[in-house]
This record gives sequence, structure tokens and C-alpha cells, in this order.
Amino acid sequence: MSLLRTSAHLLAKIPYFLHTCFLFTKSDIKTTVIPVSSLAAASAPLSDLSRLPHVVFWVWLHVLQFDVSNQTMDPDEDEMNKRDRPLPAKRLTLQQALFFRWLLVPICWAWSAWYSVETLYASIALVALTVIYDELGAHRMHWVIRNLVNALGFCAFESGATLVAGRDPTTLDGVALWSIAASTGIFFTTIHSQDFKDVDGDRAIGRQTIPIVFGALARFTVIIPLLLWSVGLSLVWGLDVATCVTFVLLGLFVGAQYVVGKTVHEYQVAFYWYNVSRLSCCPRVVVFRELTWSFLRRSSGCPQHTPCLRITACTTHDF
Repeated sequence: MSLLRTSAHLLAKIPYFLHTCFLFTKSDIKTTVIPVSSLAAASAPLSDLSRLPHVVFWVWLHVLQFDVSNQTMDPDEDEMNKRDRPLPAKRLTLQQALFFRWLLVPICWAWSAWYSVETLYASIALVALTVIYDELGAHRMHWVIRNLVNALGFCAFESGATLVAGRDPTTLDGVALWSIAASTGIFFTTIHSQDFKDVDGDRAIGRQTIPIVFGALARFTVIIPLLLWSVGLSLVWGLDVATCVTFVLLGLFVGAQYVVGKTVHEYQVAFYWYNVSRLSCCPRVVVFRELTWSFLRRSSGCPQHTPCLRITACTTHDF
């Protein structure tokens, strides 16, 4: 009877535990889990629809590892403006969260190794960058260092997720490498877009982010890089005029949200659009756009010739 009562007690705690895990990652579902999973599915490309749950869970598990670490660094910040998170909500103690934080490391590595050694390398890189960002204090350092570590972290996220999504979890093809490289560059120059909504909390703990350091001028530090990336990638990929204009207008629209934004809610919405725009750095998504434009031209009786997408790293089987 004692064993049965113990088992029943443990089973009763499972929903509570799962809900706590969800609360740790709640704010990153829309901003990291969905965008990274989508980009990986497009970049690989997804070998089979049944692989999608694998991709989403791999990304979510590593987001959980990062979020538990990050939320144990400055619990006072969450006490002020993010009280639904597990620590300020008193769902567990700081000591329990720290134990869980380090327990997640071997869990992430074991789960990744099940796919391939290369996926394990991506997981190891993610954990190392998490330690650099949180425990070693890169999140409090100069914004250049902070942006760099953030960008490399997302690079590891996308590399691991793309390996899980593809036919061969031991290698990335040319299109996937192009996607990850472009995404990493965009992140490095614009990832501070996530800091606009957290200015009050960041200022309270002395964090020097671009919105705090540059004040009103920071509004233009998102729109200018996005426009430059939009034009630059359009030229690199040899897009036709219609697709290029769409690509540039998307960057302009996202950047404009930061120029006109004033409230936390407006910056939250802007950051969601920013994450939607991240998919445009995947060449396969651009190929789909090109084919769509070509179909529309043919349907409307326009000339059928459409400039091809010039990506030297790709081979015909990639598409």
C-alpha cells in the first residue's frame, strides 16, 4: 500500500511538473520554438512530416535548458514584471531550479546523441553558449558581446534543429548552410530587437542593451540593418524585381514597427513580426516565392520566363 500511495503521489505531480516546464518556456514558444522549428523544416528540408514533432521537441527541450538557466540568474527582475514565471510564482525554489537546470544538460546531450554525433555537437555548443551568456555574465556585458553570443546561440539552435529535420542527421546541405549563415548574420545585427520590450527590467538590473544605451536613436538600429539585409540577400540570391520588392517591404514593415512603437505591447507585437520575417532568410522559402510569382505570371498571361535563383552552393536535388 505504501508503494501504491507513493506511486500515486508521484503521478499526481506530473501535470504540475509539466505545467512548470511550460511556464519556463512560455514566452519563447512564439519567439524561438516556432520560428526555429519552421526555419529548420524549410532549410533541411523536412524529410517527412513525422519528423516535425522531433524538431519541435528538440528545439523546445533546449529552450527549456536555456530558460531555466536564464531565469535563475536574475529572479528579482522577474519579480518585477514577469510574475507568472515559475520562480516568482513560487512553483519551485531557486535551489530546485538550479538542480533542474544542470539535470537538463545531460538530458539534452543524450537526446541529441540519439539522432547523431553532429546533433550532439550542436547541443554541446548550445549548452556552452548558455553558460557563457548566463553563468559567465555575457548578458551583462557590452551589447556587441551580447549580440554575438545570442547570434551564435541561435546558430547552434538552427544547426541542431535542421539536422534533426533532414534526411541525413549527420550533414547539412548547401541550402541549409546558406540559411543558417544568413540567419546568424541577421541575428547579430538585429537581435537587440528583443530588448525593446524589456527596457524597464533591464535598466533595473543594470543591463546595457542597445535601447538603453542609444535611447531614441535605437529605434533605427533595427530598420536599417533589416533593409540592408533584405537588399543584400536579394542581390546574392538573384531575385526578380517582384520578389525583391516583397522581401524589402517585409523588412521595412518589421523595422517600422520599432520606429513607431512606444509601449511594451507594441514592441512585443513588433518582435513577433520580427520572428515571422526570419523565415525569409531561407533560400527554399525564397524558391517557393519565386515559383508562386511564376505561376501567377503564367495565370495572368505574362511572359513565362522567370530569372532563376542563383545559389552556387545548391545542387538540383536540393529543390
